Amino acid sequence: MLRVALTGPESTGKTTLSRQLADYYHTTWAPEYAREYLETHGPSYTLEDLEIIARGQVAAEEAAAAQANRVMFCDTDLLVIKVWSEHAFGQCPEWVKQRIEQQRYDLVLLLGVDIPWEADPLREHPHHRQYFYSIYQAELNSRMSNYAEISGTPEQRLEQACFFVDALLADPKPASARTGLP
Repeated sequence: MLRVALTGPESTGKTTLSRQLADYYHTTWAPEYAREYLETHGPSYTLEDLEIIARGQVAAEEAAAAQANRVMFCDTDLLVIKVWSEHAFGQCPEWVKQRIEQQRYDLVLLLGVDIPWEADPLREHPHHRQYFYSIYQAELNSRMSNYAEISGTPEQRLEQACFFVDALLADPKPASARTGLP
């Protein structure tokens, strides 16, 4: 079973695209656990909360994977928690960093900041999306991740994402054996 993670700054359409992809491919998606946690516990969080959120995200991914059909989609990844943790607290829980090193996605879709910001009580940095985008891009490059940048209108984003997922499904070698998508 192939795993595709969607990553990037706040308000870039990760949830919408995750749902669309899961519907299109008739499979499952793991929602962003941070949203559920913060809606229950309030918008303030600590470093310890971020580790709890990370563990909840991993559990959500495993639950979705157990029900998936060939491919599953993750509406965020632990990289988001790492970047957020380092920005908010100057550090990241060691467990999160270790798990990132162990966890492999067959494809990561990095969503661009070219769609309008949507205000939300859980979102914090409307004017720093490009800054965070650059951090995600650098992290993915340094990890030699198999990733694709997705941008444009919601329709264009779905079309681009499907192109990359179709290529992945046509050549489903493990991420470590794949040298890149066409």
